[in-house]
Amino acid sequence: MDYADYRHLRVAKADGIATLTMDSGERLNGVNWAMHHELGTVFPRLAADAEVRVIVLTGANGAFCAGANLKWLQSQLDDPPAAHESRAGARAVVLGILDCPKPIIAKVNGDAMGLGASLALLCDLIVADERARFADPHVRIGLVAGDGGALIWPLLIGYARAKEFLLTGNAVAAPDAARMGLINHAVPAAELDARVDAFARQLADGAALAIQFTKAATNIPLKQAVESVLEASLAWENLTLRSADLREGVNAFLERRAPRFSGR
Repeated sequence: MDYADYRHLRVAKADGIATLTMDSGERLNGVNWAMHHELGTVFPRLAADAEVRVIVLTGANGAFCAGANLKWLQSQLDDPPAAHESRAGARAVVLGILDCPKPIIAKVNGDAMGLGASLALLCDLIVADERARFADPHVRIGLVAGDGGALIWPLLIGYARAKEFLLTGNAVAAPDAARMGLINHAVPAAELDARVDAFARQLADGAALAIQFTKAATNIPLKQAVESVLEASLAWENLTLRSADLREGVNAFLERRAPRFSGR
């Protein structure tokens, strides 16, 4: 299967392992519209690729993914997407990962923020550079955590801890994330490739049907949550996309000043 039509994603295959590299061309691999669309289509294609048994998701240029590019977000303030369009795009990304029968390993080689954190945390196994941080800072710019954060953080670390991070937007360092069960492992940068390669090789050499069916069974509660938590959070995110607070939050971030939220 050919992946040459992707502009912001690169797929390299070797011995049953596909390495999917995000490369948006934005700072810290910030997500633009084109990469968001590609993320919604690539996992079903990898699932159908007979040459792939395991997928490794990572980022280019020493960065994982810093979430939505704010200039892209700013462009939506005056022309917000239709609710059904933003809902369909977000569902495609989340369900693309959860529905993919093949195990997906997140190799987090830099900060994972916002949608970047959701992408990593929805994967089946998360191994991070110990210098990386995880955060869902949507609220800091006046936006609801609607692209998967409100879904996956509580399921991984419980509601009390998850609400601390989702309601403040505070970041958690990779070693602390591993200790609380948000991710699997935090390792020195020099060991990241070898640790991920070892997991990928073990899974690729394992009993494919048993591994895939175990993933499918384990993901049943996650997919049920998609139909409740994700749907509601996306609807509320769409409402805040039209708020004065979001406009102020985005402008303040781009102007490098503290926001002055009005609650409207």
